[in-house]
Amino acid sequence: MLTITRALYDQIVAHARADHPDEACGVVAGPAGSGRPERFVPMLNAARSPTFYEFDSGDLLKLYREMDDRDEEPVVIYHSHTATEAYPSRTDVSYANEPGAHYVLVSTADTDGAGPFQFRSYRIVDGEITEEDVEVVETY
Repeated sequence: MLTITRALYDQIVAHARADHPDEACGVVAGPAGSGRPERFVPMLNAARSPTFYEFDSGDLLKLYREMDDRDEEPVVIYHSHTATEAYPSRTDVSYANEPGAHYVLVSTADTDGAGPFQFRSYRIVDGEITEEDVEVVETY
């Protein structure tokens, strides 16, 4: 199960809304080994596409160095789907290389960026997709 604060949930949805009609993407980092998402890190979709997202390699390297310096890890890796449901595509699965992360998808399809939004979380390990419950809490 993914437990996430209302503030982080709202930030992810706001990022998806702001980048619509392009896909939004980013990371929520947390203390290594805690499984607790804490630090929202919106990223630029280098592909600038409504059907595909790609982290900028320089930005991603900088983020991983920063997380290493802060003893953090990517707890949530998120992106939006602008024309389809919030379910991982084959491409999403092929890029899922953090087996400990929660992969969150927000769908802005049929909303023109205004909502309501599908907000779903998955574990993706060795190409296998498992949907998990999301619990939104006010604080940890």
